[in-house]
Amino acid sequence: MHPAASNPLIDMNKETWELRLYVAGQTLKSVTALANLKKYCEEHLQGRYKIEVIDLLLHPQLAEGDQILAIPTLVRKVPQPIRKIIGDLSNQERVLVGLDIRTVEGR
Repeated sequence: MHPAASNPLIDMNKETWELRLYVAGQTLKSVTALANLKKYCEEHLQGRYKIEVIDLLLHPQLAEGDQILAIPTLVRKVPQPIRKIIGDLSNQERVLVGLDIRTVEGR
């Protein structure tokens, strides 16, 4: 029997989260935001995430698509709906709630 046939939720549980982090160069806030994001993803979405970092100093035209007004800004593209978090992502609880990541404790 095919593994997916025995568990119809197997594909839903492996949905890849698509996250886009907008930064402006290698500032302390930008570097901190990326480090924090990677840490949270490894703890809560291990193997199920993709991070795209967009440096607006190199590609300023890309800010318009996601309506970026401040940096760093994290945008959750998938799963829908789109969510945004502004700042260095140092407040883990705020980030997890903002992204709607369910922890083991069910928060």
